Amino acid sequence: MPESPDPKILAELEARINAAKAVKAPERQHHDHHSAAGAAWRMVIELVVGLGMGFGIGFGLDRLFGTIPIFLILFTLLGFAAGVRTMMRTAAEIQEKAAKDALAAKAKD
Repeated sequence: MPESPDPKILAELEARINAAKAVKAPERQHHDHHSAAGAAWRMVIELVVGLGMGFGIGFGLDRLFGTIPIFLILFTLLGFAAGVRTMMRTAAEIQEKAAKDALAAKAKD
């Protein structure tokens, strides 16, 4: 019957195996879906606020001057354009942050 292996050698071998596994193990990626939903809600709110402000200003001016709803239409369209512009700015910020995170992750590897 062969001799049992040396426990010291087995412990060293196990430590080397664990070290090799740690090096090759892929890093667990964490995708926060809540932050994506938060960004989407932020953009929706920006659009709705732009529309609401434009509608309010236009309605107020029409009531003040007693005109047909020309100011209402004009300022609602301007509010929509402002909301879309703000949404696009937010999307660019999110895209920049994602690009920086990707570069940081790539540099880490």
